[in-house]
Amino acid sequence: MSIKDHGKDTSLSNEDIASIVSASTFGHGDDRSNQGSSFTAYFNVVCVVAGTGTLGLPFALRQGGWIDTGVILIRSLYSKNKRLTSYQEVAEASFGAIGGWVAFFFTAVTLVGVPVLYLLLAGQNLHSVLQGTSGELTFPIWVIICAVLVTLPFVCFKSLKEIGFLSTFGVLSTTVVIFIVLAVAVREKGTQGAKHHDAVIWDQFPIALSSIAFSFGGNPVYAHVEAGMRRPQDWTKVVTAGLTTCVVLYFLTAVPGYYVYGVDALSPIYDNLPEGGAKIASVIIITVHVLLATPILLTSFALDLEKMFQISTGKFSTKVELVLRSAMRLALMVIITVIAIYVPFFGDFMSLLGAFSNCALIFIFPVIFYFKLTGFRGKAWWEYILAFFTVLLGVVGLIFGTISACQALYSYSSSLAYSYFFIYKPNFETLYCTTL
Repeated sequence: MSIKDHGKDTSLSNEDIASIVSASTFGHGDDRSNQGSSFTAYFNVVCVVAGTGTLGLPFALRQGGWIDTGVILIRSLYSKNKRLTSYQEVAEASFGAIGGWVAFFFTAVTLVGVPVLYLLLAGQNLHSVLQGTSGELTFPIWVIICAVLVTLPFVCFKSLKEIGFLSTFGVLSTTVVIFIVLAVAVREKGTQGAKHHDAVIWDQFPIALSSIAFSFGGNPVYAHVEAGMRRPQDWTKVVTAGLTTCVVLYFLTAVPGYYVYGVDALSPIYDNLPEGGAKIASVIIITVHVLLATPILLTSFALDLEKMFQISTGKFSTKVELVLRSAMRLALMVIITVIAIYVPFFGDFMSLLGAFSNCALIFIFPVIFYFKLTGFRGKAWWEYILAFFTVLLGVVGLIFGTISACQALYSYSSSLAYSYFFIYKPNFETLYCTTL
């Protein structure tokens, strides 16, 4: 096993990774005999990556290299002859403290922002499904109920190894929704009539790329998923199998969805389904999925925070560590719930930050970190080509995704200003004068 030498290649083989794992110590050592299986890690990857992205890709097709980055990101963890523990540590090893804080900001945007969106989606779904029934509640109450359901596993389970069983049910729920949408779309084809389809919409293609990038946004979680594996040398197989499964699930939804509904395709795609049992089932099941996926995302972020604040049994007693960890996670859930309920147009604001964070975390940063830590010279010719186009995709998605998000924010703020100056304010002044 080599070390970095004047820019030469120092990438590691699976055997190198296994030897580092057996020799290194982090936490209370790196004995992985009690860690989760590679199969559990596979479900974690699919559960985090697949889901709501599946339902948005038909709309992305209407608008118009991630396995490799998942592999080289984990290889970067072992580039210093010891295992780094997080995305932030890889960034810090590459570009110092500034690089670490930049990476932490982007991962925080994803690992906190996406759970907020998931709570919004779950609350909205339950509110709409039960509206007009005896179970009708206000939207904020449904968000709070969803937050409580997420809090239970998030606080009770410490790591992704322990929380991994949720991912199995999350993957199953996503698969069920996909087949419901597929079956209804096939049935609807005869009633939809001729739909317009575009081979490529070039001015919308970069924006669609941003949507696709979001649909593969698992990189911030990968370090913690791999840390929970008994056999980390199987990571390449796990991430390849996991993301390949996601691609298959995405195609089962995206292609038939766009083929049947054409330019009328919506996001999420179940909004195109006719009112009835299939649509209600899809809404409820995808709500179950986001409630199962949210603790996985939050646990990854909480593990980074706990390492940052040194909340571990190595520094505190078991009881004190439990109290501090639970308090921090409860505080995080309160913050997320408050944002979901009270922050206006958070979805559009998150789209702006997501255009930066997802494209950077998925396409750009892993490649830069990998070459920085392992050297630029001595790699196979195809690695340079793949790296170039991966970074190019990330830059294109970042630029046009940001433009699209800014336009959405501008449109929303303009409508708010119109409502205030031409609807709310005149009515208020009329009411005030009448009162006088």
